[in-house]
Amino acid sequence: FGDYFKEEAIAYAWELCTGIYGIDRDRLIVTVFEEDDEAFDIWKDRIGVPRERIFRCGEKENFWAMGDTGPCGPCSELHYDMGDRVGDTTSPFGEDSDRFVEIWNLVFMQYDRDGSGRMTPLPSPSIDTGMGLERIACVLQEVAGNYETDLFKPIVDEAARLTGVPYGESGRTDVGLRILADHSRAAAFLVNDGVVPANEGRGYVLRKILRRAIRHGRMLGREEPFIFTLTALVAELMASAYPELLRSREYAATVVRNEEEKFSATLSHGLTLLEDLFRRVEESGNGGTLPGEELFRLYDTFGFPYDMAREIAEERGLAVDDAGFRAELEKQRARARVSWKGGEAQLRPIHRALADRRLRTEFTGYSQISDVAGHVLALVRGDEEVEVLREGEEGEVVLDRSPFYAEAGGQVGDQGAIENEMVRAEVVDTYSPVGGLRLHRVRVLHGELRRGDAASSSVDVDRRLHIMRNHTATHLFHAALRETLGEHVKQAGSLVAPDRFRFDFTHYKPLSSWEIQQIEERVNQKIRENLPLAVRVETLDDAVGAGAMALFGEKYEERVRVVSVPGYSMELCGGTHVDRTGDISLFKIVSESSISAGVRRVEAITGAAAVERFLRDERTLRELAERLQVHRDRIGPAVERLADELRDASRRIERLQLKLAFRDSVDATESARRIEGVKVLARRIENLDRNHLRQLADQILNRLQSGVVALGTSEEGKVSLVVMVSRDLTDRLRADELIRPIARLVGGGGGGKADMAEAGGRNSEKLEQALESLYGLVAETLPSTGAKI
Repeated sequence: FGDYFKEEAIAYAWELCTGIYGIDRDRLIVTVFEEDDEAFDIWKDRIGVPRERIFRCGEKENFWAMGDTGPCGPCSELHYDMGDRVGDTTSPFGEDSDRFVEIWNLVFMQYDRDGSGRMTPLPSPSIDTGMGLERIACVLQEVAGNYETDLFKPIVDEAARLTGVPYGESGRTDVGLRILADHSRAAAFLVNDGVVPANEGRGYVLRKILRRAIRHGRMLGREEPFIFTLTALVAELMASAYPELLRSREYAATVVRNEEEKFSATLSHGLTLLEDLFRRVEESGNGGTLPGEELFRLYDTFGFPYDMAREIAEERGLAVDDAGFRAELEKQRARARVSWKGGEAQLRPIHRALADRRLRTEFTGYSQISDVAGHVLALVRGDEEVEVLREGEEGEVVLDRSPFYAEAGGQVGDQGAIENEMVRAEVVDTYSPVGGLRLHRVRVLHGELRRGDAASSSVDVDRRLHIMRNHTATHLFHAALRETLGEHVKQAGSLVAPDRFRFDFTHYKPLSSWEIQQIEERVNQKIRENLPLAVRVETLDDAVGAGAMALFGEKYEERVRVVSVPGYSMELCGGTHVDRTGDISLFKIVSESSISAGVRRVEAITGAAAVERFLRDERTLRELAERLQVHRDRIGPAVERLADELRDASRRIERLQLKLAFRDSVDATESARRIEGVKVLARRIENLDRNHLRQLADQILNRLQSGVVALGTSEEGKVSLVVMVSRDLTDRLRADELIRPIARLVGGGGGGKADMAEAGGRNSEKLEQALESLYGLVAETLPSTGAKI
């Protein structure tokens, strides 16, 4: 800004392209804005580009603006002539303009445009300049397109080998191979940055490009997962510039393979349904437009991506009813809002109004837990700013300075008190609804709090100390986690509360007992070392360059706060921490679970909570040892022995129950009804689960040799049904067709094959009626020969 302008910027661009990169100056042409005589003359007179190779262009091509109003200015571009092998035009604006590739762009930001269109020169004009990596690679490697450079060609070649489709023989298959190369490269980088496939945000972008790649892999004839191998190749190709890709290579392959396997069934079923929809639309003669409601049903019920359906439709020359799809989507969102019970709070107008007034609070809580020098800047009750909060009222307070930490970065907000000689208010939470605005949610215990009052603030010390222990422990845990599992692990969310901390991270397998033990031992080792924490404030670039952990997707200021445990952990963090790791006292993981595909969650405790957990576990072990009458070191084997004995007893009971049920059913086989010459038996069975019900039905059918058997049982109000038909009858009677109407009578459904089908239901009171209905169903199905039931 105001440092150098057109003449220097043009000279720098020319020097880099021709002098450093060595591009033939005779193969470069220049474009300038049609009214920018200054740039034209610099190129012609100072640089020496012939007049016939400088083209004047209109505002559409060579004028840049941030919007209808604001900073703007003319552009100048460098284009490279790819030669006769690409086209024979001599102008970059002819029909065959692919011959000329733009490799450099200079934006001369020199005006401020107002609403009327009038442009005023900026006091400090600036340069915005740059080039495309793939494009300059094309030029320097003398290839015709991005996908033939060494950035992409090895990936394209590997995709061609894996699919068995040669590259360069067909435009249609070449597009598919390029998509596989491009999307696998993008996926490798996204996963390395901690993104996993999801239905929203960055995760949705990853899921979308992976699913598009999977579909094109299918179109090229590859059914089984293979894109994960391309992401591994990307890591090897990019290793010199991005060594972190190698460290996350296996994890990225696991993430991508998992998505490939999950989407495979969805894609197969969805494509079948989509083909059926295509056929119906083409036969209907409605102009070749896919109904929005049908596309939404594909998306909502079967999980088939709308973008993919639209892309396939366009390939078939069919239109889509986008408005209809959006309308159905909005209806669903409206239904979700009606049933929504929580989520992110909306920014209230009063908060926006306070933020617009730039009410700022100086945070003093890093160095102290009380502040006697504050004043009340604003008071809010409900959605209105007020002059006073009276005894018994609740509201929000803005102070000019405060030791209260506002909820951020996973750390919960502080609690405590705001008071002076006339009033005492309890602070129940502190939060920041919009950047820069810190609100204290209060309940006035006695007196009146007025705008302009002096205010002494004090944080609940005990609660803050618990939070500080847990927050520092998250940093130690994060470092130990990456040390144990690998550097592919990325933080995916956290909660730091006084009673515990929760930490979400990217990983595709549950933590083993050994891994949990390793992490606990490592964190507790660092606690015992009683290391001092170091805190400094520096530029974001310096912090990241020094190795500080920055979370992908987080927004950071130009200057950031770096919290480090020297020699072990370094993270960008605005939270509050203990002075030394020994202040944490003790660390214990209490749970580990999955919260979504590729994201795990650990909950842990520290300090007094961890000590109490230890004492409680000790009491439990002592009581178990006394109950089992063994030494505490033998509790494990004793419990295992009891479990084996219980398992054996359960199996014996199950076998006895099955024997009793079969004996009773053998007697009943004599009473099997004959319907049109077919033996049919339906019975209710007690004390058998679904697996044993199936075994019993098979045994009864073997005894009948030929016939139909239906058995039903109920447990805790839930019904299980099984129907079996002997193989010699399946051409006349199908078990799956018989079981559906039976299941409907007990409020359920099911299915299966011709010889065996199963179902469940919720209405056990109608089980007898449902089983009895089998006889009528068989009679209706078999052709009548006059035989009696």
